[in-house]
Amino acid sequence: MHFQMTPHVRSLVDRALDEDRIGFDVSSAAFDEDHHSEARLVAKQEMILAGWPVLEQVFETVDPAIDWQQRADEGQRLEAGDVLGEAEGPTASLLRGERVALNFVQRMSGVATKTARFVDALDDPTTHIVDTRKTLPGWRELDKYAVRCGGGANHRFDLGGGAMIKDNHIAAAGGIAEAVDRVRRQAPFTLKIEVECEGLDQIEPALEAGADIIMLDNMTTEQMATAIDTIRGRADKRVVVEASGNITVERLPELGGLGLDVISSGALTHSASAVDISMRM
Repeated sequence: MHFQMTPHVRSLVDRALDEDRIGFDVSSAAFDEDHHSEARLVAKQEMILAGWPVLEQVFETVDPAIDWQQRADEGQRLEAGDVLGEAEGPTASLLRGERVALNFVQRMSGVATKTARFVDALDDPTTHIVDTRKTLPGWRELDKYAVRCGGGANHRFDLGGGAMIKDNHIAAAGGIAEAVDRVRRQAPFTLKIEVECEGLDQIEPALEAGADIIMLDNMTTEQMATAIDTIRGRADKRVVVEASGNITVERLPELGGLGLDVISSGALTHSASAVDISMRM
């Protein structure tokens, strides 16, 4: 799984270490610079690993003398007791970086693990499980990377990544046709236009307006099936069909095979719990 260590991620690491005031660690100061130790990271539950490059960046920032050896790959499924990696280096530096490094990798692995549960429950390779912009503020790069580690895909990264016309846009413009027309007149031609439809009565207007993507928002499975039949009956162009709203793990099996292209869920990122990982000296 490719990860790009961007300046933004480096700044997150720097701010996290500054927040933890690692230079004022009274406990770790008990060990002088010549005191070295070995450590290992151990999974304490079933999980999908995500965030190892960030963990390495944390320890590299704390002390370049720390040497980590990765024992599990990004996106790998792990069982309780599996070793993620092993390190050797100055004891004080290992202790100073421990909490910040674990905060990153536990959160990111939690997102990846939740995403994998969604992908497994859907069990339909023709439909993509994707995230939303409901990410931890400042962590969007990390949250969306973790979704990919879990087998999911990414929706737009920011407001400039696509034109999404939602209920408030439609209300403010006075209708779907008016909203799409306003957006199309000022948006780059390279951007696709997505229209959120809250009811079956909005499907035809969205198609008539030339939507590239139609989101079926908070619809029942039966309503989705009807909407998909209507959309697929249009032979003028291929329209991507996305489902969103009230998407739970329990509901996903009935959505598999329905003909959806994309299922988006904010829960992948806004409701993921950190997994349990320990660093043992």
